[in-house]
Amino acid sequence: MKHSMLATVLLAAAAAQAQDVPKIDPQRLSQDVKTLASDEFEGRGPNTAGEVKTVEYIAKQFEAAGLKPGGDLVKGKRSWYQEVPLGRFEIKGPVVLNAHAGKDSIPFAQGEQLAVRAAMNGAKRVDFDKAPLVFVGYGVTAPERKWSDFKGVNLKGKLAVVLINDPDFETGEGDFGGKAMTYYGRWTYKYEEMARQGAIGTLIVHETAPASYGWATVKNSNTNVMYDIVRKEPGKSHAPMEAWIQRDVAADLFKRAGLDFDALKKQAQTREFKPVELKGVSLSAHYAVDAQVIKSKNVIAVREGTTAPDETVIYSGHWDHLGVGLPDAKGDKIYNGAIDNGTGIAALLELGRAYGKAPAPKRSVVFLAVTAEEKGLLGSEYYAANPVYPLATTVGMINMDALSPYGPARNFTISGSAKLDLLDMLVSRFKAINVSYTPDPHTEAGYFFRSDHFPMAKRGVPAFSLDSGEDWEQGGVAAGKAAQEAYTNNNYHQPSDEWDAKWPFTGMARDLGVLYGLGRDLAESKDWPNWSSDSEFRTVRDQSAAKRSK
Repeated sequence: MKHSMLATVLLAAAAAQAQDVPKIDPQRLSQDVKTLASDEFEGRGPNTAGEVKTVEYIAKQFEAAGLKPGGDLVKGKRSWYQEVPLGRFEIKGPVVLNAHAGKDSIPFAQGEQLAVRAAMNGAKRVDFDKAPLVFVGYGVTAPERKWSDFKGVNLKGKLAVVLINDPDFETGEGDFGGKAMTYYGRWTYKYEEMARQGAIGTLIVHETAPASYGWATVKNSNTNVMYDIVRKEPGKSHAPMEAWIQRDVAADLFKRAGLDFDALKKQAQTREFKPVELKGVSLSAHYAVDAQVIKSKNVIAVREGTTAPDETVIYSGHWDHLGVGLPDAKGDKIYNGAIDNGTGIAALLELGRAYGKAPAPKRSVVFLAVTAEEKGLLGSEYYAANPVYPLATTVGMINMDALSPYGPARNFTISGSAKLDLLDMLVSRFKAINVSYTPDPHTEAGYFFRSDHFPMAKRGVPAFSLDSGEDWEQGGVAAGKAAQEAYTNNNYHQPSDEWDAKWPFTGMARDLGVLYGLGRDLAESKDWPNWSSDSEFRTVRDQSAAKRSK
């Protein structure tokens, strides 16, 4: 069905069903956030006493809502939990880094010229001498765009030097959506692709504009403890060395190889680009890695479908926050995470109650509370890599993260930019109550890849994360923007992200009514929404089409 025709049909359906939504209670939303963000829950850090209280609370609420356990099979019965083993990786001792060019040996310092992550490929040490450097442009393999940056190159035993963002970020127009970042532009993709290409390591060239943050952020985010899911074959996802390099340091190495960094960058923005070796330039690296496994849990509940129980619609949100950390100026060291993401879990629980009260849907509806989002979307990554319900027959995923606890807005948005039927359906549902869609104004920042829907999206499952609108009914854009900026500047990832008795939760309650309606539409339908034909996630979804043909 064409997008426009689909939207028309859906708009009629949305209008007809607007009255069918069970009551979403703002008071219960407030109460759940108050509980989850209380000091008793100790900031909900994974693998802490706070986790035990959190996952038990969520499971009890799901049970009270009339839902069934939807997690791992234990002795033939589903439990409320999916066990999530997480790898914890930390560099121990010195990081010895030297570039070599001709007779020169150039020492680099960890966090200064390079920011090197603890190896996550399972190795206890990273040791290599004089590994050659190869510039691979933007490091993209995109068959649907007929684009490859690896023409005729074998990266075995070599370090790939790669640019951040997409080939058309600087020109603003081209095969990758202009300023809007595709997944090919994200640093996680660069690391994954270089591992697939067999490189010994990846050096991502840092530039502030295309990265969307400065070197200080890169340094702080990459030189501390790293986490990943426990993978069966970690070397397929992680090369031994994963690092960023300062732009001017990289440009100097290019110069020593007789190359012009800016000229090659321009070449890399074209389809004809071929990899270029930095002749005579190499890098040595030596450091030890401590790897441990810690245990955490996703919480999963299900409202079983009547006629197509093997087909699933998923609602999700992350339960974790930062736990107990450094004290703020007032001496408070519990990072309560009321908005981030007490709101998303309160939303998940309230949607569970709504489905528990309503007649059973045709397809199953799954409620997934994931761990370790703050450590890199790891609970959702683990679920997507080890799905309890097959991804091929997962209709879609609706994720909720850091929703506004204030009054209703005249608009809504999603995290990042994406083109998919699910978004058309959501727009239609909101339009039925006179709420408009505002596309993400910062598509170059890649927010689509920074929330828990994304591990599912990259495996082809249609998915998005709802973001609250800023054009408030009371106070307009000025009030909405001011509240968002105050939160970001004063409370985001601070101990002050605490529950406030003055929050009305009426906007969230209204928006959850829309999300209920969308999920219900999907759960009563036989349709399979998809990505747009030019989406980077369309190809992988279509590969499993035969499993949805019945």
